[in-house]
Amino acid sequence: MNSIAISNETASTDARWSAVLTRDPQADFIYAVRSTGIYCRPACPSRRARPGNVVFFENAGLARSAGFRACRRCDPDGEAPAVRRAQLIAVLCRHIEAEDTPPPLQALAQQAGMSAVQLRRVFQAAMGLTPRAYAQALRARRVQQALADGEANVTQALYGAGFNSSGRFYAQADALLGMAPGQYRKGGQEADIRFAVGQCSLGAILVACSGRGVCAISLGDEADALVQELQGRFPQARLHGGDADFESLVARVVGLVDDPRAPVALPLDIRGTAFQQRVWQALQQVPPGQTLSYAELAARVGSAAAVRAVAGACAANVLAVAIPCHRIVRSDGGISGYRWGVERKRALLTREGAVQEPPPAAGD
Repeated sequence: MNSIAISNETASTDARWSAVLTRDPQADFIYAVRSTGIYCRPACPSRRARPGNVVFFENAGLARSAGFRACRRCDPDGEAPAVRRAQLIAVLCRHIEAEDTPPPLQALAQQAGMSAVQLRRVFQAAMGLTPRAYAQALRARRVQQALADGEANVTQALYGAGFNSSGRFYAQADALLGMAPGQYRKGGQEADIRFAVGQCSLGAILVACSGRGVCAISLGDEADALVQELQGRFPQARLHGGDADFESLVARVVGLVDDPRAPVALPLDIRGTAFQQRVWQALQQVPPGQTLSYAELAARVGSAAAVRAVAGACAANVLAVAIPCHRIVRSDGGISGYRWGVERKRALLTREGAVQEPPPAAGD
């Protein structure tokens, strides 16, 4: 339908009218006012019209074709504010990435033409991190890369990545790397990781455990591929086959695959950036049998506009079922984007009762 009108009676239950009342900057439609002949964006700061005078359109072109003219305050024919903000944030990110040390917030704000408070709010909404935290995450990745390459010692790696203080780096290193920086540089040398592979109802399964807890739960078609992936993460770690006690832990993990509604009573070794940790904590709070969209999850972690960053954090999860990223679906309810395969995601959600099994085909 090209246009939709509302009445005073239906306004209270119309989501589009609610977006106009709250001046929602994320709303993606156009509204026009019959009494003025003007069409606007939902976020327009102009005086609110009476709902009976309002007509909704999918886009500005349809409003123009219906005889309405563009508002001069919100410029609905121009580039959407969300697009302009995204372009601005992209420019600032490139600027931060090019600097050896984090640029001062005030300098970034001047570049963006905003106050420091406004820039911090806009940047965090888009990226899920403040500019300072984004710069810190970049430095952490640079250290990881330098250590993994083995071409620099720990001191060279941390200063080369822009850390001004070794103390500040070491304060973050444990959570970020999961081990001492020296061990990480040596590919996990001297780190002990127990693991076991087997079969479960969703195919091959690998469970690995460090001294802190379960550090990997992987699903796949071939057990050998899962072992190779683990070895690729820490090529020089000491990998040990599990003993009888470890086999009982593996059985508990397999039980979670068979019944993902069961409580996760496992010691977990969770490694990631501060933003990833926030997303994973939010995932653990989604009850079995329920799903969230990526946008809803982004809102829960306080970064409503950082949907892509949230999706990236879900994809970076290496603890299948224990951190239930399978409970995150598309906004239309579609099932996609699972590290271990969409069909496994569908099976887990079916077992939780979040989706229904498809009816059997004729002749089955």
